[in-house]
Amino acid sequence: MKILTIDLNFQNVPHSIAAYLVIGPEGPVLVETGPGSTLPGLIDALGQHGYAPTDIKHVIVTHIHFDHAGAAGWWAQQDAQIYVHYFGAPHLIDPSKLIASATRIYGDKMDTLWGQILPAPKENVTTLRDGDIIKAGGLTFTALDTPGHACHHHVIRLGNVAFTGDAAGIKIPGSPLVGLPAPPPEFEREVWQKTIQRLRAEDVKTIYPTHFGPTPNTPAHWDELSALIDDSANFIREQMENGFTRDEIVPAYLQWNRERAIAAGLSEALIHTYLTANPLEMSVDGIMRYWRKRGIGD
Repeated sequence: MKILTIDLNFQNVPHSIAAYLVIGPEGPVLVETGPGSTLPGLIDALGQHGYAPTDIKHVIVTHIHFDHAGAAGWWAQQDAQIYVHYFGAPHLIDPSKLIASATRIYGDKMDTLWGQILPAPKENVTTLRDGDIIKAGGLTFTALDTPGHACHHHVIRLGNVAFTGDAAGIKIPGSPLVGLPAPPPEFEREVWQKTIQRLRAEDVKTIYPTHFGPTPNTPAHWDELSALIDDSANFIREQMENGFTRDEIVPAYLQWNRERAIAAGLSEALIHTYLTANPLEMSVDGIMRYWRKRGIGD
């Protein structure tokens, strides 16, 4: 088995979004597709490794957010089988609601950011539940239900490695910092902490966040992410309780994260990569929604 990290160069920013090409004894398996906007680069990278799109028969996505699965419908239309959380599957088959919701947020930036989002033929979508096994490429993958970032999130385990999507946060190469992606509508603080407890117990050597690349599975990584979830949620709660609006909280949260990054020794280039992979205003929206459901800020 061989795992190749493919840099999708999202918005011309290296190390912001990865897809993983897993080469098994019976052929390749693609884990994560990235958005439609990066599809040409992905196809080119596959060609550099000797594979045409028709060689990709199995595609696994951790969840249906566009940066992870935006191009899944295209791959399904090439007759690849897409493996996805059962809750997210209907939105790959008919992405109209996702597109409408995203358009309200991104407006005329939709095409630049996400490219074409195509429906997946129903027969090319295999739904997954916790513990389900995927046999692909002569390999055995296991889906682990890992909500908190999104209710439709799976970590995909393969032997002593795990493709963690966003459940393990963000870790850009060359940086010691873990980042928190907490967009609406499904960020759940307590649920994510339970997911961390589950993933700590998985005996894997290496984790593969989609943002970005392989990183050692260490207790320190989970400690940092766990603390960051609480610290971020508490920071935004305090802002809300002090009466600040969303448009006032966004720059404060950006500055709070910037100070954290500078303290960790990050360069401006690395800070830019984190912001491209994880626009922090989206986390403000996600965490504010979490608190409003609990009666804070109303």
